[in-house]
Amino acid sequence: MTAPISVVIAEDDPQIAEIQRRFVEKTPGYQVVGIAHGLDEARDLIDVFRPQLLLLDNQFPTGTGLELLREIRAENYHTDVILITAATEVDTLRTAMRSGIFDYILKPVVFERLQSALFHYSAHLNKLSDMESLVQSDVDGLFQPANSDAANLNNGHSSTPRLPKGIDSLTLDKIRHVFTRPGIHLNAEQVGQEIGASRTTARRYLEYLVSTDELCAEVSYGSVGRPERKYRSPQ
Repeated sequence: MTAPISVVIAEDDPQIAEIQRRFVEKTPGYQVVGIAHGLDEARDLIDVFRPQLLLLDNQFPTGTGLELLREIRAENYHTDVILITAATEVDTLRTAMRSGIFDYILKPVVFERLQSALFHYSAHLNKLSDMESLVQSDVDGLFQPANSDAANLNNGHSSTPRLPKGIDSLTLDKIRHVFTRPGIHLNAEQVGQEIGASRTTARRYLEYLVSTDELCAEVSYGSVGRPERKYRSPQ
């Protein structure tokens, strides 16, 4: 059995940290091993647990997440980072990208956006673990995911990625088949009914397909104003 991906959350607001913990643990294949509410505590948790992934806030009372990110890189920790921040300045994004973040998520965190990032991260690790030597199509698939299919076709390699834990190809194909009908817009519950699965299971697969750009998701408001997420094939 594959061990779950270990995650440390560094967030100074306890309520936000708890929300993130619940979001992560709803995603198959992930385990939160520690939560830090300050930079010193985050340093200790990273040093002890050596997590594969760090969900990192930027603003702390004693400094910034970007400063911690630079320390992680200088110490050569094998920890990837998703920065989760309210900072909308382009300079902050540029600095984070130069320091090698895997993703950048703006607050308030939406479950589907975080789960999509986690699915991408799982797929990224799977691609790396499958590699023995590099060809250009493999590199393109890591750095240019939107163009990976074209690169694979041009180089004569299969474009089928290894699926993340909790996603199986049979169920995935059932959902793909549902969306072959033209003009269809369905929510997770409706898709679950179509394939004989629960709403939660259907949503997990739907969000994976959104993360791979095979489906689009839109927020729709019902008669009582309650928002729901509906899915459709890209135009």
